[in-house]
Amino acid sequence: MTATATSPHVLMPGAYPEWDMAPMQAAYTLHRLWEAPDRQAFIAAHGPGIRAIATRGDLGADAELIAALPKLELIACYGVGTDGIDLAACRARGIRVSNTPDVLNGDVADLAVGLTLALQRRIPAGDAFVRSGAWAHGGMPLTTRVFGQRIGIAGFGRIGGTIARRFSGFDAEVGYFSRTPKPDSPHRHFGSLVALADWCDVLIVVLPGGDATRGIVDAQVLQALGPKGWLVNVSRGSTIDEGALLQALESRSIAGAALDVFLNEPHIDARFAALDNVVLTPHHGSGTEQTRRAMGELVRRNLAAHFAGQPLITPVA
Repeated sequence: MTATATSPHVLMPGAYPEWDMAPMQAAYTLHRLWEAPDRQAFIAAHGPGIRAIATRGDLGADAELIAALPKLELIACYGVGTDGIDLAACRARGIRVSNTPDVLNGDVADLAVGLTLALQRRIPAGDAFVRSGAWAHGGMPLTTRVFGQRIGIAGFGRIGGTIARRFSGFDAEVGYFSRTPKPDSPHRHFGSLVALADWCDVLIVVLPGGDATRGIVDAQVLQALGPKGWLVNVSRGSTIDEGALLQALESRSIAGAALDVFLNEPHIDARFAALDNVVLTPHHGSGTEQTRRAMGELVRRNLAAHFAGQPLITPVA
């Protein structure tokens, strides 16, 4: 299949992997906003013909961009989080929104478990210890065991439930924080994030981003987690009060943190790099080839369904 003069015009704020770009280029007239030397001029020139945006979770689509596209019908998001998309602006104009749920649940859950192990068993420090030759001069300091702990999960949607199942193999006791209890869950529900933090050994954050959860893990939650408590964040950087977290890490008022997401990423606060009680990864929760291929395929299926007049595969709005 090759794009023709009548192929729907699709705006892309950022690139997808090449295995997605090739079939999309064949099916649609793609407009590569990230390559434009003058963003405003590019949108002014091409905006009137754009019928869909194929965006990423980290790029979104704000109200200004949406307003500049009078024929916009669909925003297809490569990722689960849609907090970067102005959903109110979409609803006001009847613009559909899709995302890529479920296909990345396992990867994000795996990384949450991996980060917990890396943090408490100090796996990065152990690697550096061996590489440096320090092992020849004595043993590495003892670490913290993971099995048998109390695991608190902040946010208990698809990913939170998958994380809970992963930790069942660690003989862990799981509790969770959500607005309402899950009637089919065997785990303890906490209606207060502070109460969950006070109860658990490891607090894993998988809350959605957006104004409702901005800074929800604040100084009070970190104080409740305490000097023997550990924090893992695989959700959005906005869910953590980073100033309070850095202070807690620097003062050792929590034991440590493993973070896959940050404010202002990829230009994160330089103070994180100086800490020896953190493990840092580059927003890579879904970062496996298998899952990224599945995400791209789901974006393309949503685009194809929309332009064929069929229901979206994974509608958000």
